[in-house]
Amino acid sequence: MTELAVPTALSGDELLTTTRAVRRRLDLRRPVPLAEVVDCLRIAQQAPNGVGQHQQHWVVVRDPAVRAELAGLYRKSCARYEVRVGDGPGAMSRRSAEGASHLAEHFDEVPVLVLACLDTGGPLPTGNQASLWATLLPSVWSYMLAARSRGIGTVWTTRHLSYAAEVAELLDIPSGVHQAALVPTAYYRGTTFRPAPRPPLETSLHVDRW
Repeated sequence: MTELAVPTALSGDELLTTTRAVRRRLDLRRPVPLAEVVDCLRIAQQAPNGVGQHQQHWVVVRDPAVRAELAGLYRKSCARYEVRVGDGPGAMSRRSAEGASHLAEHFDEVPVLVLACLDTGGPLPTGNQASLWATLLPSVWSYMLAARSRGIGTVWTTRHLSYAAEVAELLDIPSGVHQAALVPTAYYRGTTFRPAPRPPLETSLHVDRW
């Protein structure tokens, strides 16, 4: 019998350090109520977003036929990239690579796909876009944290961006609206997540000067 995720009260530190990218442990057979997703998105709207001059939009995809078309584009994009496994720059751990392959294979089975978009009213500007995307990306992470607190797993994906035009056509996204993260959303199997191994902070901490 599959062990169902049961939400438990998490401290802020626990929520922040144990919310993981969930790929292989997504429960592909358990529906996610739209109301739960909407609640998480309402929370996500409260994330800091600078001056808030650009408008966030969220496309929540549940239709199996549309999910299947998105999955086809996602797999097509994944096939264009060679996954490097190892310790070098840009390389994935074997575990992460296997998880990514599993997600791509079952992408159409994920019950909800949430696409975060930003309406700039026109083309993206040239040059540094940090402040632009800062009006959206914190909200994506807040959505993932809110989902985790409800026993729902997520993973931040961007491979679909290789076919952003095709995705826009499929989902009737108007021009001037730019896609960011596509977040597979499903209840997760099991009950525990742990902090991930990371390099010691001292290897990247700089105080006052580099």
